[in-house]
Amino acid sequence: MRLSDEQRAMMEGARGNGAAKAMEILVALGDIFEAEELLPVRSVQVAGVSYGNLGDEGLAYLEELAVDGRAVVPATLNPAGMDLRSPERMGLDPRFVEKQRRVIAAYGRLGIAAACTCTPYLAGNMPAPADTLAWSESSAVTYANSVMGARTNREGGPSALAAALTGYTPAYGLHLDDARAPTRRFVVEAQPAGPRDWGLLGMLVGQGSDGEVALVEVASQTYAPSTGPGVESLKAFCAALPTYGGAPMFHLAGVTPEATRYGVPESTQTITSADLQRARERESGLQGAPELVCLGCPHATLAELRDLAELLRGGQVVVDTWICTSRPVKALADELGLTETIERSGALVLCDTCFVVAPLKGRYSRLVTNSAKGIYYARGHGGMDVALLTAADCIQVALIGRMP
Repeated sequence: MRLSDEQRAMMEGARGNGAAKAMEILVALGDIFEAEELLPVRSVQVAGVSYGNLGDEGLAYLEELAVDGRAVVPATLNPAGMDLRSPERMGLDPRFVEKQRRVIAAYGRLGIAAACTCTPYLAGNMPAPADTLAWSESSAVTYANSVMGARTNREGGPSALAAALTGYTPAYGLHLDDARAPTRRFVVEAQPAGPRDWGLLGMLVGQGSDGEVALVEVASQTYAPSTGPGVESLKAFCAALPTYGGAPMFHLAGVTPEATRYGVPESTQTITSADLQRARERESGLQGAPELVCLGCPHATLAELRDLAELLRGGQVVVDTWICTSRPVKALADELGLTETIERSGALVLCDTCFVVAPLKGRYSRLVTNSAKGIYYARGHGGMDVALLTAADCIQVALIGRMP
C-alpha cells in the first residue's frame, strides 16, 4: 500500500504513540484487503463503547491511546451501556457505572464527542453524497451508503478509532465502485406498513441476499418524496438487513442515489404479501407475561417520540418501558414537552444507550419491541424470549401488562 510522507512519518511516531498505533492498524488492514492507498475521511463513528463489550482490556487500551492520541476529524460514539447522565434509573451495578464512565472519559481525552448514538445522522454527524467515512454501527453504515450515498465499510471499533486519530481509512470494499454494484434483485410485492414491517422486510432481504449487495424494488411504492418510506422506516430497514446476513449496502429504487447507476442483476427473488405475513406471525409470539418494552432501536426520531407521547398521554405503564434516543433529539423533545408527557406515564426516555448494549442478561426474560434488529440481539446476546410488534401495540402491552 502506498503511503504519503505524512502517513509514513505518523506510523514512525511523529505524532505520538496513539497515532502510530492507529497507523499500524490501518496499514495492516489495508494489506489484508489489498488496498492500494489510504483515503482521507470526512467523519468517523466509533463502536466499542459499552464497557460490557470492551471489558477491562479494552478500557486499558483506550486509556493508553488517550495519553497522546487525538482525533483529527469529527467523530462520534456508538451507544454506551447506560444513560450517561442518569444511570441510576436503569438499575445498573455501580461497578459497571464506574467503568463505563472511565470509558467515556478516555474517549473524551481522545477528542471524540460523547454523542453516543446509532443514528449519528440525526445528531449532527451528517455526511454528504460521496463523502468518505469510517463508520462502525451496522445500521448507520447501511443508512450512510444506501440512503445518503456516502461511502463507508462497516468498521470495527479499533479501525474506526484509528481513522479518527489519523484522518484516513484504507481504500477497499464499499469505497470502490465495483463493490457497490448490486448482484441480487428483490421484487417486493408485499406492502410494508411502517417501521415494524420495513424491519421485517429487511430481515427477509438480508436472509435471502447471502452477504451480497441487493437491488430492492417495492412494487407498491412510488417513491415520490411525499409517499416513499420515511426516515423511520428506512432506518428500520437499514438496521435489519445487515443484521440478518445482508451486505451493509443496498439499492432501493427511488431512494438510493446510485440505484440507477448499475445494471439489473439476473438473480431475482420475489417477496410476497404471504411472506411478509408469515414473518409477522412468526415473530409476534411471547411465552408468558412481558417484562420489558423497548422502543428506539435504532434511536428514535423526534416524530417517533411525538407519536409515542400521544399513545401514552394520560396512561400509566405497568411494564418497565424504555424509549431510547440520542441526546440532541431528546433536547428537542424536552422543548416540546414530549419527554414530560412520556415520563408522566412511567416510561423512561433514555439517551446514550439501548437495550442491545445495556447489561440486561439475567435481569429480564421476556421483551417486546418494534425493532427487527433488536429481537435478534435480545435473543442471541440477552437470552430473552422476544416479540416483534408495531410501536402502537408495544405501548398497549406497556399499558395493559399483557400481549394484545
